[in-house]
Amino acid sequence: MALGFCFGVAFLLSVWSTAKCQIPNEVLNMECRDRFFMIAVDLSFAGNEPHFEAVDETGVYPISEQYAATCGYSISIVPQSGHVELRASYFSCHTDNKDDEMFTFKFNLVATHDREEAAYALNKTCSPTLPWAPRDVTCEVNYMEVYVRNEVTCPSGNEDQNASLKPASATSDWQVLLHRDGEQLMPMNLSEAHKQGYAFDLTDGRLVFRTPYGQPDSLSTTVNGVPVEVVHATLFSRQSWVVLMVDLVAACSMYEGSYDESGYMMWETPEELQPLMSGLHETQINVGVNGELVEQPVAEERGYIVEKHNTTVQISIPYNAEGGYRKSLVSGDLYEFYVFDLYVEQISVDEDHVDTRLRFHRTLATPLLPRPVFSLNRTVLEDRTFTVYLGDVPEDVELAAVHLNGHKYMLPFNNTSSQTITKVVHPNNTHGYTLKVPFDDPVVVQKFSKEQAVLQYKLDVNYTMTILPENEPYYHLESVEALFTDVSPPTFQAVCSESGIRFKLDHRSFDYMWDISVGSDLLTSELAAQHGYILSNNSQSLLLNVPLFTHGYKYKDVTLKGFFGTFEILVRDHDTSEVQSSTVKTCPFTATELILCSTDGRMTVVADLSLAIPSGGVPARTNLVDKYCRPKEADDTKALFSFPLNGCGSTVKIDRQNVTYQNEIFFSKKYLDVNGAVSVNTTERVMVQCTYSLASLHRLFSLYKFESDKVGVGRIIHTAQPTAAQSPTIKPTTALKTTLAAKGPTRVPAAYLPAANPPVRYIRVSRVKSFLSGMRKGGSSQTKIDAAKIGRASNF
Repeated sequence: MALGFCFGVAFLLSVWSTAKCQIPNEVLNMECRDRFFMIAVDLSFAGNEPHFEAVDETGVYPISEQYAATCGYSISIVPQSGHVELRASYFSCHTDNKDDEMFTFKFNLVATHDREEAAYALNKTCSPTLPWAPRDVTCEVNYMEVYVRNEVTCPSGNEDQNASLKPASATSDWQVLLHRDGEQLMPMNLSEAHKQGYAFDLTDGRLVFRTPYGQPDSLSTTVNGVPVEVVHATLFSRQSWVVLMVDLVAACSMYEGSYDESGYMMWETPEELQPLMSGLHETQINVGVNGELVEQPVAEERGYIVEKHNTTVQISIPYNAEGGYRKSLVSGDLYEFYVFDLYVEQISVDEDHVDTRLRFHRTLATPLLPRPVFSLNRTVLEDRTFTVYLGDVPEDVELAAVHLNGHKYMLPFNNTSSQTITKVVHPNNTHGYTLKVPFDDPVVVQKFSKEQAVLQYKLDVNYTMTILPENEPYYHLESVEALFTDVSPPTFQAVCSESGIRFKLDHRSFDYMWDISVGSDLLTSELAAQHGYILSNNSQSLLLNVPLFTHGYKYKDVTLKGFFGTFEILVRDHDTSEVQSSTVKTCPFTATELILCSTDGRMTVVADLSLAIPSGGVPARTNLVDKYCRPKEADDTKALFSFPLNGCGSTVKIDRQNVTYQNEIFFSKKYLDVNGAVSVNTTERVMVQCTYSLASLHRLFSLYKFESDKVGVGRIIHTAQPTAAQSPTIKPTTALKTTLAAKGPTRVPAAYLPAANPPVRYIRVSRVKSFLSGMRKGGSSQTKIDAAKIGRASNF
């Protein structure tokens, strides 16, 4: 409902008794107890500075601290439970009492909302469920109160067994005589006594005496080592020839309580509060909390202990017993203290079988007790996730943020974050938090020791907690780490196939520390697509299928029957790119035709000559342009040639981007014309060539030197057989072509062939490019040069 004043500011306070504002039931609790009326209101509604007013037919009376002690009220703000509480004696001021059986209370709660005050009327009628004893004494936290039956039994041996206070019912007829340390003070009337803070009231059935603690006429003493405060008053009235005197004594234990290291709050009171009574016959103790007594079995279940040591009653309460309040606070470390509103009833029976019931309201508190929270590392290496549990967090402490290796994260975490934190509630009024951070989260620190082959993941956690409701911060630090031992670079499994080599790598959790490369190029899906590799990579394994003749192969032992192809995969350090290990696989292969263009300037060719050789021809009789360059090996259909690019009559073609070395395979034969005459020799040709990118070359051939970063692209071109009427121009019909390499390995110094002739001058690439530039100016885009003459040329 809307909050605000219920009355205009022009109204007097006295009309507040007609307040119409109502307080929500969910924030209000009003209860009638055995000897008092209790109101509890949530602080969230009452505000920071709530106060009460007593209301009766005469007006409205603000309840101050002094007024409460004089009139029988006790008010306390209990932040631990989050409410403000008022206790009112049944014989308090402004209470409508009907025959000591029905008591009507009227109060106003004045609360502040948005800097405006609002008054809420709180009314309740109570009837005590417990019969009145002949003598009742209440030791509240701020006052003492004693009320006796107005018809009392005289002590044993007195001939007049009964005396009545009713003939002197007017309080103006009574006077008070106070006793202090055995000395009688001057009598005073009740009005004078009231001015000094003493309250007397004569109801239909009882005589009431109430006094705040610490009055000038009170007596502070000790009984069996227990501090006691006593106020002794004699109330008398003279009616004609009869004098009625009532001896009223209020005595209360002022023991503040103590704490035992075994975990008990203890409170003591003398079994016999002198001079209240003497000659006790029997004493019974009942214990409760928050103004409510509990039965003996319940008290024992909660751990309450009541013991008598000589004539002293000692009550021990577990510090964390049910019904108490606890509070966390920070004083360097995290501490807690417990507050217990002890309620004790002491029933004493004297030798005349007269009952006296004493009731104590006492607040017990523990000293500051260490309240450490704990953290537990629940990380499982196979999960690759840090799992840290923060436990035993008190109910009034909340986690507000965490610092992970110095990076602050407020709660709750972002939904897109890989980190998670979950609150876990326990039945003992504590809770905990489970933090999960994956090992591969960027915030996790990773350290790898190559010497020890150990991989370490480390996470420093700083929990920021706040103490409610003050929001005072408290920090808890925890450092966790995970170690992977015997950490080594990944190793591929390699298998030969007819068409290439297959590599397989089973993933391990820490393989990301290394990079996989082919030569100097990182193995990526883009690189695989560029070179024709077949790459498959998932969470379990990496599969790489490298077809024959693709980039990265090295070949050796080439024969007509086959050759060996070698492919190498390098494993590099992720940070330094240094090669840590490699997997090299060499496999035997066969091919009908093969052409290889090496980086040191050599062409190796296995050519299928079955179509180029007429029936009965022998491949061993073939030769290159230089007729002295013959096959190194031949069979019925194939021939193997291996020769320098600048030898055996090769020619060179240079354009803007490439240089091509070309040669031909010839076969001589005799054939008969249509008339059966012997014809002259003709030549069937198979063209072979190697093309290199100028960007990859360091030097073209001099007489004995060739340098290239990359292997060349080879082609075997089979030409159609010319007829006499045809032009001798070569028209390719089929060709074998090797795959062009995109980027070569890291530059390696060229191997120098031993010189058989005196040193010669070399043609460098820069000079060739200058030459090409001049050609472009002259309009020519390509030139053909005799490769054998390159070694003798000094310039272009």
